[in-house]
Amino acid sequence: MPVIPAANAGISEITSNPVFSPCKICLLEYTEKSLLRMLIMPKVSTNLSPKELMQRLLAIQKERGICFHSLIKNADETIRKINEINRLKKEKNAVILAHTYVIPEIIYGVGDFVGDSYALSKNAKESPQTTIVFAAVRFMGETAKIICPDKQVLVPGIEDGCTLADCINQNDVISLRKKYPNYTFVCYINTTAEVKAECDVCVTSANVNKVVANIPSDKIYFLPDKMMGQNLIADFKKNGIKKDIKYFNGTCYVHEEYTLKQLLETKKKFPNAKVIAHPECLPEVCEKCDFVGSTSQLYNYIKASTDKEILLLTECGLASRIKMEFPDKKIVGTCTFCKYMKSNTLDDILRVLTKPLKRDIVTVDEKVRVRALKCIEAMFKYAEQ
Repeated sequence: MPVIPAANAGISEITSNPVFSPCKICLLEYTEKSLLRMLIMPKVSTNLSPKELMQRLLAIQKERGICFHSLIKNADETIRKINEINRLKKEKNAVILAHTYVIPEIIYGVGDFVGDSYALSKNAKESPQTTIVFAAVRFMGETAKIICPDKQVLVPGIEDGCTLADCINQNDVISLRKKYPNYTFVCYINTTAEVKAECDVCVTSANVNKVVANIPSDKIYFLPDKMMGQNLIADFKKNGIKKDIKYFNGTCYVHEEYTLKQLLETKKKFPNAKVIAHPECLPEVCEKCDFVGSTSQLYNYIKASTDKEILLLTECGLASRIKMEFPDKKIVGTCTFCKYMKSNTLDDILRVLTKPLKRDIVTVDEKVRVRALKCIEAMFKYAEQ
């Protein structure tokens, strides 16, 4: 937990960056006066004080170009919501899973587990609670439901889509399988339950290279992320693995924003910075990186690294976690913002714990679930070889 600086510690303004522009939401951040007001506010609950809240939610020092998305305007009200959620989840026998990309109020205020999509689904399966509140996007809630059919799964975000999961449907896969009948169909976990049900093997950004390498077929159709497909081909070529890999044309709107020009220009300004990226980024970007990995792998890389300057090419949520949990690390450049992940709020979590709407409740047809589970179980098989 980061230490709060002395009251006279300055808070620098976010300045414009000619290479990476800070997201507009960051410009709504705290002023020094509002921060200090929250730090000296009286304790409003026996569960969480304003000072404790600030310890969890903010690495106060703002560095140039860093994106800290946190919209707390009133510490009193935020703390009330956090404590009410923590009370309700015990009463409702619920566990709250928070993806790294959601807002810090959720991660540090109410989340029981924090991580990426697959790790959180495993947490869902292993948790004894009968209700899962998945603060993320719809396909992640579906994955949890596939693995945990007897548990109620709730997704609180109002905008719970994903440009990858939404770019392909069940009928698309059926048509592709007719076009490529001799290919093993491999789907990224960022897909719907219906798409998983039509595929042979599921993968995550953490295990895609290993799983695909271990699949006995030398003909692979990868979907839906063309960037990850292209990066997979480049990695196999580098390592002498021969497979015929075709891929769909989907992209993650967050990660496709990073360009080689941006990377090289930022590297000129920070020549000692290690460049790390998510494999949903452009191949020419990943080629110039010191490390490419999943959200959890990027987090663990930074945690273990002795490097002080990091150019981190992924969604804002990870940059915020790094600045709060590893304040000695300097994240240079800035990040990109996922509107879908950030649509999860404390108010939404309160709603699903008290009066969930029909759309909040994740349902998966049983026949679809069984077929999708087979696809996921195939991933385990090849990942463990």
